[in-house]
Amino acid sequence: MGVIDQLARRLGQAPVNVSRRGFLAGSGALVLATALPLRPVRGQEAAAEAPAATAFLELRPDGTALLRSPFIEGGQGIFTAMAQIVGEELDLAPENFSVEIAPAGGPFGVMGGYRITGGSMSTRTGYPVMRQLGAAARAMLVEAAAQEWGVEASELVTEPGVVVHEGSGRRATYGDLATAAMDLPVPAAPALKDPADFRWIGTAIPRMDVRAKSTGRQTYAIDVEVEGMLLAALRHAPRLGLTPAAVTNQAEIEAMRGVHSVQMLDGAVAVIAEKFWQARRAIDAAEIDWIEGEAQWPMPAGFSSAGFRDTLAGATGEVVEVEAAGDAAGALEAAETVIEATYDAPYVAHGQLEPPSATARFNEDGTLDLWMPCQAPEMFLGAAAAAAGLEASQINLHQQVLGGFFGRHFLYATANPFPQAIALAKTVGRPVKLIWTREEDFLRDAPRPLGLARFRGAVGPDGPTALQVEVVGEGPTQRWYQAPPGQDASATEGISGKTYAIANKHIGQIFHANPAVIGYWRAVGHSMHDFMYESFLDELAQAGGLDPFEMRLSLLAGSQRHRRLLERVGDLSGGWTPGPFEAEDGSTRARGVAMASPFGSEAAVIAEVSVDGGEVRVHQIWVALDPGQVVNPSTVEAQVQSAVALGTSQTLVEELVYENGEPTARNFDIYPILRLDQMPQVHTAIVESGAPMGGVGEPGLPAVGPAIVNAVATLTGQRIRSLPLSKHDFG
Repeated sequence: MGVIDQLARRLGQAPVNVSRRGFLAGSGALVLATALPLRPVRGQEAAAEAPAATAFLELRPDGTALLRSPFIEGGQGIFTAMAQIVGEELDLAPENFSVEIAPAGGPFGVMGGYRITGGSMSTRTGYPVMRQLGAAARAMLVEAAAQEWGVEASELVTEPGVVVHEGSGRRATYGDLATAAMDLPVPAAPALKDPADFRWIGTAIPRMDVRAKSTGRQTYAIDVEVEGMLLAALRHAPRLGLTPAAVTNQAEIEAMRGVHSVQMLDGAVAVIAEKFWQARRAIDAAEIDWIEGEAQWPMPAGFSSAGFRDTLAGATGEVVEVEAAGDAAGALEAAETVIEATYDAPYVAHGQLEPPSATARFNEDGTLDLWMPCQAPEMFLGAAAAAAGLEASQINLHQQVLGGFFGRHFLYATANPFPQAIALAKTVGRPVKLIWTREEDFLRDAPRPLGLARFRGAVGPDGPTALQVEVVGEGPTQRWYQAPPGQDASATEGISGKTYAIANKHIGQIFHANPAVIGYWRAVGHSMHDFMYESFLDELAQAGGLDPFEMRLSLLAGSQRHRRLLERVGDLSGGWTPGPFEAEDGSTRARGVAMASPFGSEAAVIAEVSVDGGEVRVHQIWVALDPGQVVNPSTVEAQVQSAVALGTSQTLVEELVYENGEPTARNFDIYPILRLDQMPQVHTAIVESGAPMGGVGEPGLPAVGPAIVNAVATLTGQRIRSLPLSKHDFG
């Protein structure tokens, strides 16, 4: 079970269980609401229960449709996918849809009253719901036409946006029928299309947000404008646990042009001004005395990431079993060839393009309007209510399209600006937009946790015979949702749950609390654990004198799905050739292979590398991805390319270093990310096996790192067990 599936269960309900649908009537539009859990109701009854604003779908008299997506767009293409799915069953072209984010609360909390955009869950969670949504609307439109024309509904067919009676040639647009359809009962079980008849699902169509984003018309939380608002910038204490004692030059700061006031916050000082750059200049000039204070997650003053890595390496304690088969300890003791290795991966920052921001406005009626980016609206709604001292029903949460996220916009204590914006707006009595600079984002990010695993393995002439792994550390689901050790996928996934047929294995976790405020990062535990596991698997192959590609094929004898995927990536790369070999440009290169099984999908990757001036260069990455079923192939390919970019970046150069309880990097000058000239060519093969639909946004990432590292080992003879590669000498 993946981390987001676990989280959904911890919230009280696994996605998705549709048990009722309701139609609402309003403004001559056919308006459809779907809630969980649900029961069938007539349109008139539903209209009395909820306003039309809570509806998923509005089919308007002009034949266009407004779809409110329960999932939040952040560059992954979910708005387009939702329009494709609903449009397929409704028989309405996706270009006739406009899509917006559904408001917090109401029927949109599809995970036990909550919803989450993350874990590559959006399309696969929304797929059955949105298909039924479109099918129900289409059935009502057909019935409306049948009643108007005095014919049987079975005599009617639809073309995109039109109901047709083939016998008479009569036609009516959906817009013509919307008013009549809105009073009809909801079909109990609308017929779904045969996938063989799909027109848009499975087709590469353009993203509906490309033009707005390409022309600068797309707005984000940082762009929000509210009448009468002030702008705020702040400076956090350099270390969590410190709080401001005084601003020694406060009078000078408050006299600066445009400055409204200086405000003390818990662990920070804010300057409020008429314009953001006035606030920014003022806070940069502030001289602040910091003292030890109260904090939920105080950072030890002497904490360092290097020291914490050593702590994890030497950690002992209860090994909580996560996965076991056979007798790993006995097989290791009896084996002739046994190897051991310790792998680690660093803290990494989210580094999303848009820095965090929040705008808060208290209204005369006692309500609060709040604009911000988030990946879990209902969670944020509850937290905002607590911060404001209000009921959740008194808060209007306007969640915005995300300017990148990668797990950054979950509800992490100390890592979000909205409580500060609420406090500032309440204090000054005016709307306040608070923007964190890039420096403040780095300072208060919730990075992927530093992780470590200790491996022991035995290998014989036919492959690995035993594997024992101790994963040491803490996962974000343990931190934020109290998943106990051994039951938190985020702490072990990518080491546990592998498909390889190793007869004797024992995977366990030693829990060790992480002093840093940690969070989910793209591909979560898979992003580092697959690097560790797949690299050690290559070590076993080398120790046994086996080819790593052929050994994997042998270990996958019991899973034709995985064997075919591995063979597909081999074919895609022109045939498996580990090297070293001389390329056409005269460089000496080698290849590495790795696999991963994240978020319901399967991935196989081959990487081709060289070393130039002591620096690893990744020339080409081949990815075969099997997500079971695909809605939009072009989006899948784009997500694979994006995942390869981030996977290559974290493998080559990314590391968030802590010294004296503080991150040393405050911007991209010290925290490098992948340069344009470091980006490899990406070759993608999409394999639709027909398995249940898996995720797409993250599965292309985890196998990239180990494929690169395995290629480097083949090329240089150096086995890298600690990322990133940039801290190692390949001269």
